[in-house]
Amino acid sequence: MTTQTLAAPQTSKALHIGLWAVQGLLAAMFLMTGVMKLTTGQEELVAQGMAWAGRVPPELILFIGVSQLLGAIGLILPSVLRIKPVLTPIAAAALGLVMVLAAAEHSMAGEFSSVPVNAVLFSLTAFVAWGRGIQAPIHSR
Repeated sequence: MTTQTLAAPQTSKALHIGLWAVQGLLAAMFLMTGVMKLTTGQEELVAQGMAWAGRVPPELILFIGVSQLLGAIGLILPSVLRIKPVLTPIAAAALGLVMVLAAAEHSMAGEFSSVPVNAVLFSLTAFVAWGRGIQAPIHSR
């Protein structure tokens, strides 16, 4: 009989690099959109082409902005510092949920041209949640 050792699965360097690249792009995008929602008035958001902003209370716009800002931080900071890196896949999953809800809002309003953007962003957040949560997690110090 042969003995088998249980070793941690090897993760490719390319996967780590891809995950970091996607995390960085998502963090930059959500940081920018979160700050925009926190610093721009409701009427100006509607004038910039975000019709949904005119259909929701201003408090919801602020909540979405804070959520996106915190999600952007959560995509990067816990993994970089290696302090509670489990928060990175949680942040990615939460941002994915925001994209599902955004797609539903756009669909209900008949704004189908916005849904593909939400679908792509959801796919990228799902990739990070899977990658950092299951396939290539970063471990605490």
